[in-house]
Amino acid sequence: MTHKLGEASLHEFYRNRGFSGRVGFGRHPAVLVIDLAEAWTNPRHTLGSDLSEVVNQTCIILQKARKVGIPIIFTTMFFDDELTDLPMVIRAKVPHVTELKRSSTLWHLHPALKRDPKTEPLLIKPRTSAFFATNLLSILNDKGVDTVIIVGCVTSGCIRATAESALNYCFHAIVPKEAVGDRSQSAHEANLFDIDARYADVVSVDEVIKYIDSLSGK
Repeated sequence: MTHKLGEASLHEFYRNRGFSGRVGFGRHPAVLVIDLAEAWTNPRHTLGSDLSEVVNQTCIILQKARKVGIPIIFTTMFFDDELTDLPMVIRAKVPHVTELKRSSTLWHLHPALKRDPKTEPLLIKPRTSAFFATNLLSILNDKGVDTVIIVGCVTSGCIRATAESALNYCFHAIVPKEAVGDRSQSAHEANLFDIDARYADVVSVDEVIKYIDSLSGK
């Protein structure tokens, strides 16, 4: 059985063993835009790949969310130029993170996202999950959020980790499959399956748009 989202026999195998339930949408969503910055969206960089369609699909969701006043929170990553805040064990496991320095432009968000700095927080996360060592949970609690729509990159890393944390904190976690991406298509497919089986509902962007429209009474 191929380990990917559309493999019906594998889905059935997992469902029969108590996985792949549905959390559904709640009533008070926020959009989490994970790491759609230069380091990941520019193929010329070590971490980069062509995520142009992911950015496009994310912008569709953002446009809808902004119209109805849904909270939007962005994340990116960087460390001090001297890397004194980057533990040696992290450097050893993923040495590419040493390129993510404050003085570089690698952490700057993709311009198409058009973040509003007055209303849309930008969190600097030090690890894969957007919840780890950030004030994301406090922000979501303050806004009364019960549903997180997780978009961005990469599926096998920060998207998966953020979805896992979201479930651990009892949020309705939603991952629009066209609005997340990875430098490896096989890793993308396998992790979408695992996310859907264990941590979040993987749905289409169209489903997310319909959900947002339902909140606005359309």
